[in-house]
Amino acid sequence: MSTTWLITGATSGFGRLITERALAAGADVIAVGRRRDRLAELARLAPEGVRITTVELDLTAPEAEQVLTDAVRTAGGLDVLVNNAGYGLFGAVEQIDADEARAVLDTNVLAHLTVLRATLPALRASRGRVVQTSSLLGQFAWPSSGLYSATKGAVELLSEALAHELAPTGVKVTVVEPGTFATEFAGNLRVVSPADVYAPTVGKFLSDFAQLPPEAFGDPGTVADAVMTVAALDEPPLRLAVGADAVDHIRASLVSRLAELDRWEPLSLKATHGAAAGPV
Repeated sequence: MSTTWLITGATSGFGRLITERALAAGADVIAVGRRRDRLAELARLAPEGVRITTVELDLTAPEAEQVLTDAVRTAGGLDVLVNNAGYGLFGAVEQIDADEARAVLDTNVLAHLTVLRATLPALRASRGRVVQTSSLLGQFAWPSSGLYSATKGAVELLSEALAHELAPTGVKVTVVEPGTFATEFAGNLRVVSPADVYAPTVGKFLSDFAQLPPEAFGDPGTVADAVMTVAALDEPPLRLAVGADAVDHIRASLVSRLAELDRWEPLSLKATHGAAAGPV
């Protein structure tokens, strides 16, 4: 029996590769993207007997939720959502102006919520799968990644809550955390050049990153393969780091956070002694 997938950001990077793999596996696909020419390319790639519906859409547009709801209804339901659209914004936290910050939050966080609202009723009906694309930078931040990490951290935590909320319905949620891969991401990101005060931190990091050799960037097909695997699992992980650098950096961040928690535990307990228990 064929499954139906909805994939955002389907025209480039991980989204394009996942779309190609889903089509090759015989899935019907609702491919969502902003580039008409690339959506047409995907339509031509669809094997005979496989249905692809292309939706040219800016996910931050006011009508986006209704357009996606209508597409799912026309498709007759939905089994897998790959909530993948987004872009990078790098620069010193102080230097990211309000318009830049609002734009990246709209695309990387609020648009994800738009997609979820449009698709979750159908996914509950099918006891389907939600795959949320995050990043290794959803678990920690580097100099220059503050706003981008904030958006991916938001995706991580809203997805964790969503997994708990959907557990009784049978819908499974997985957050995929890719490391550094050779996609079009670098060509599409926005970089704010650092002021002199941030040259030793933000400037150095951006310079060092720009000088990484080609072999430092993994094969993006690895991420697409991982998505195909977790979407088929009966009990998929909540989080899946993909790439050796993602595993290493996330592990180092978690170890560092645990060490800090242990180091300052006496002060934490002293500060809260006698205080009423409960969340802040």
